[in-house]
Amino acid sequence: MQKNLVVTSSPHLRSARFTRSIMQEVCLALLPAGIAGIILFGWNALAVIVASVLSCVVSEYAFQRVNHQKILIGDWSAVVTGLLLAYNIPANAPLWIPVVGGIIAIVLVKQCFGGLGGNFMNPALTARAVLFVSWAGIMSNYPQTRFMTDAVSTATPLVQISGGESVKILDLLLGNCGGVLGETCKIAILLGGIYLILRGIVDWRIPVCFIGTAFICYLIQDGFQTAVLQILSGGLLLGAFFMATDYVTCPMSGLGRVIMGIGCGLLLFVIRSYATYVEGCSFAILFMNVMTPLIDRFTAGKLFGEVKKHA
Repeated sequence: MQKNLVVTSSPHLRSARFTRSIMQEVCLALLPAGIAGIILFGWNALAVIVASVLSCVVSEYAFQRVNHQKILIGDWSAVVTGLLLAYNIPANAPLWIPVVGGIIAIVLVKQCFGGLGGNFMNPALTARAVLFVSWAGIMSNYPQTRFMTDAVSTATPLVQISGGESVKILDLLLGNCGGVLGETCKIAILLGGIYLILRGIVDWRIPVCFIGTAFICYLIQDGFQTAVLQILSGGLLLGAFFMATDYVTCPMSGLGRVIMGIGCGLLLFVIRSYATYVEGCSFAILFMNVMTPLIDRFTAGKLFGEVKKHA
C-alpha cells in the first residue's frame, strides 16, 4: 500500500470541529434568548429575527455570486451575524431596519474586508452602531414587554438606575424590562453563554474578565447592589459571551484575551459612568476589536524554529 507523505507548515493541529458545526452550536446557544424575546415582546420580535437573518444570508449569497466567489452561506456564519444583529435591535423596529443592518454587516463590514476571517470589527455590532447613529429615534424606542401595562414604551434599566429609580433584580433576570430584543432576559443569555464555555466554543477569559472588571469598578464606586444591577442591565452579558468572544476580532493568546476582557470592562464602566450615553457595551467591544492587532503583537508566543538575528 502506497502511503503519501504530506508536508505542511505549522501549526499541525487536528480538530473534529469545523466552522459550520461551531456556528451551529452558537446558534443553539443563542436560541434561549431569542425564545425569551418572542415571549416577552410578541411576534414582532420573531419578524425582526427572520428579517435580520434572511438579510444577512441573502446579502452574503448575492455578494459572493456577483463577485464569482465560492458560495459559503452553508457555514452558518451569516446566520449567527443575523441573530446577533436582531438581538441588538428593538423588537418594535420597522423591518427595514434589520434588513439595512444585515446589508451593512455582511457587505460593508465582512465581505469587503475579505469575508469570514478578514473583518477587523464584529459585523453585527458595527451594523448596530451605524443604525443607532443614523436612526437614533427608532433604535432607542424600546417597547414594553407583555407583562408591563403602565406605559406604551419604557426606559431601559440603565436609564432608571442613572435616574435614581429602583430596579428589581428579578425583573432583570426574567427580562421584564426595557431593552433591545435579545438582551433583556439575563437567565437565557447566561444559559447560552455557559453552554458555549462548557462546550469549549468560547474562551472563558474574555467574559469572566469583562464582567469581573466592570463589577469591581462599580463595587468600588457605588457599592455591591449597584454593581449587581449594572452587570444585569443593558447589553453587558450578551456582549461579553457572544460578541467580545468572536474568533476573528479577539486576540489569539490567553493573555491577550485577558487584556481584551479587562479593556472592555474598563471602557464600559467609563462610558456608562462619565459619558452622556448610559450604555457603552457595543462601543467598548468595537474599540477593543480595533486594538486586537496591537494586543496580538505584544502577547503572541515565540515562534519555534526561528533563526535568531545577529547584529
